[in-house]
Amino acid sequence: MDVELISLTKRYGNTVAVDGIDLKVRSGAYCCLLGPSGCGKTTTLRMIGGHETVSSGDVVIGPRAVGDATPAERGTAMMFQSYALFPHLNCRDNVAFSLRMRGVGKAERRAKALAMLDLVQMAHLAERLPAQLSGGQQQRVALARALVTGPKVLLLDEPLSALDPFLRVRMRTELKRIQAELGLTFIHVTHSQEEAMALSDLVVVMNGGRIEQAADPRDVFERPATAFVARFIGGHNIIRLPDSTEIAVRTDRMRLGAEAGPGAVPARVVSVEYQGASVHVGFEADGPGAMALTAVIDDAAYASRPLALGETVPLGWDATAAHRLSA
Repeated sequence: MDVELISLTKRYGNTVAVDGIDLKVRSGAYCCLLGPSGCGKTTTLRMIGGHETVSSGDVVIGPRAVGDATPAERGTAMMFQSYALFPHLNCRDNVAFSLRMRGVGKAERRAKALAMLDLVQMAHLAERLPAQLSGGQQQRVALARALVTGPKVLLLDEPLSALDPFLRVRMRTELKRIQAELGLTFIHVTHSQEEAMALSDLVVVMNGGRIEQAADPRDVFERPATAFVARFIGGHNIIRLPDSTEIAVRTDRMRLGAEAGPGAVPARVVSVEYQGASVHVGFEADGPGAMALTAVIDDAAYASRPLALGETVPLGWDATAAHRLSA
């Protein structure tokens, strides 16, 4: 189901948490709201789900505006950062709880709960209590509980933040699989650039209650709209040209030494970090102003020509790799 935000605003007294944003998420898309703490992404998610009142503007889900509708009337379900499973109920009954509150019969709700647990690969642990589960298993149960009511839109508030890095990657794969299998619209809040890039069809980068850029992950990374997006997404150098305009150049497209080109500037090596497949080299470069720049070099290429701290080398970039920033 499509989700559209029209001039959506949230004020807390004199503080504007979400500032008149417009966004359309197509039906069946995986959308990530991405940004630093306090940028308005979780408040936006809560307004979509009806857990936060709207100061002005509209939330449209499917064919109708839902500003006055309760969470249960919106066709949405929310998976919170805290899984909040009932400790005295087993997995099956945790998942079935919302159906019980809706008056669904015991046999039907248990069958639906087991079907959802099977979808998240937890049916074999249906009788276990939450305390007997790992963090990743609890997350799967919480996901099944959110899905069991048959929502058209699933809202996820940093669902992977409590997991260790290895499990986080596994659960990313599971979320994408389940979203594709069910064909639902997922709107997922995260502060992790890697998570947003891996999961989403649509990345929405927020800052100060506004949307800086909304596009597919490749566009956001290859063509950041603003300096904020380029810095937040990472992997770019922000370079101020003599005319004071700013460009973004990917760190893996910087050129050193003989390959630096005619516009190269002398740059002093200030850090070298081995990252396995690549080496990240930090520079201080002369130019229109002293610039801190990074070049990512393939490990094999670096091994053939290592750099020493304090060494000065020509540093440049291919002009076709430069992307002009709007602000």
